[in-house]
Amino acid sequence: MDMTVEAGVIKQHLIDPEICIRCNTCEATCPVGAITHDDRNYVVKADVCNGCMACVPPCPTGSIDNWRTMPLVRAYSVEAQLGWDELPLELTPEQLEAEGVTQTSAPASAASTLTEPPTLPTAGDASFNSAQYGATVPPWSAARPYTNLFTPKKPTTATVVGNLNCTEAGFASETHHVVLDFGVMPFPVLEGQSIGIIPPGVDGSGKPHFARQYSVASPRNGERPGYNNIALTVKRVTEDHQGKPIHGVASNYVCDLLVGDTVQVVGPFGHSFLMPNHPKSHLVMICTGTGSAPMRAMTEWRRRLRQSGKFEGGKLMLFFGARTEQELPYFGPLQKLPKDFIDINLAFSRTPGAPKRYVQDLIRERSADLGELMSDGNTHFYVCGLKSMEEGVVLALQDTAQRAGFSWDTLGTALKNEGRLHLETY
Repeated sequence: MDMTVEAGVIKQHLIDPEICIRCNTCEATCPVGAITHDDRNYVVKADVCNGCMACVPPCPTGSIDNWRTMPLVRAYSVEAQLGWDELPLELTPEQLEAEGVTQTSAPASAASTLTEPPTLPTAGDASFNSAQYGATVPPWSAARPYTNLFTPKKPTTATVVGNLNCTEAGFASETHHVVLDFGVMPFPVLEGQSIGIIPPGVDGSGKPHFARQYSVASPRNGERPGYNNIALTVKRVTEDHQGKPIHGVASNYVCDLLVGDTVQVVGPFGHSFLMPNHPKSHLVMICTGTGSAPMRAMTEWRRRLRQSGKFEGGKLMLFFGARTEQELPYFGPLQKLPKDFIDINLAFSRTPGAPKRYVQDLIRERSADLGELMSDGNTHFYVCGLKSMEEGVVLALQDTAQRAGFSWDTLGTALKNEGRLHLETY
């Protein structure tokens, strides 16, 4: 994407606000900080983006993959993009020619006309970037996913057939297990995929609410096997990450749904955070809170395969963190899973009278077992939860690899390229 400043032409990177579900994947992935957002839109800074494409493969909807060839002096500003409800039309060849842009002009990103592309940080640097190790391709044996069957302009309708508080009753922090039935409308999903739910009504600006993304917590053949339904794990949001009171529009809407209510659904989304299907593949699942949703889906699918006696599964290890035991989703059902089926490790950070423990602490405690799994090319790692956990988890995996005698830069790169380390944080 090189060009001279004199050419004055860029291929500006834009995000389609009509398709974007505001999942933050692009901003979290961008290695140069070129993506920002407000309450409505995610946008790209033309003078920062270097066209490295790091944000394109992880985007679950494809809304990130939009480009406009145009004169540098007419590049869309961040302020202009934040005000969009839809992408502007592309300039016609006649309009481009009127601006002095010819077919021989070589478009590039705006930043490439100003600076050299930065070098991605590596483990050990002060600027350690855990996101760079996340895979953007699925495991080689993953099933083929369907994506974007239903869009915000053309959603489908699902009916609520179940809504259960799956944390201990009586605590302020609620997490609900919600089951949606699609009736006769096909809605195929795989473990690790997500959907979007559109809350009814409008926001403070009078605009319709945009879809919120939720990971699917049920396996591919349904929450109830053979039925066209799926399950979600949704936490009622009553405060932000700093503890300030807020009212999560979508989460409270979903948690308050009653059996028989209908909801507008878009998706499904996701083409890389998928489980392997080949025999003897191992799953190491690391999650916090509602990040347990895809792990529940994967675990339940393996459990059903095990019952069938037709699949030789590898090891399952789960590292699951929450503030307290009472706030841990699915705590009761987890205790009923056979020990020879899954190795469960729980961390609680707010248990009265006990030291704080996080999933990265558990990873280091089990480094001997994890190091052995790291030496097996059939091992796949999945990380899902709050963005704040990601760096600590990847650093713990790095430490584990080094203790086992591996170079993390070599192993981490292999895990990414082979679709064996997946990071889905928010």
